[in-house]
Amino acid sequence: MRKHHKINSNQVTYKTEELLNLSSNRYKITIQVANRAKRRKYEDVDIIEDPLIKPIIRAILEMVDEITQPEIINNQ
Repeated sequence: MRKHHKINSNQVTYKTEELLNLSSNRYKITIQVANRAKRRKYEDVDIIEDPLIKPIIRAILEMVDEITQPEIINNQ
């Protein structure tokens, strides 16, 4: 049985602000987040992940982690 993780809305807000502060262009990062969320929504149709986390929230959290912790990507 899979355990569902609930994301705190304050955490999402904080991560969103962090992403926007790290970006040099708010419009460009917003488009990138939207495109990633859209892509994930259609690519992961067969993969049932946590239904409580919307694709847009997952995209924001992933992008913040990629920017702030590049070692995550380098170790894969």
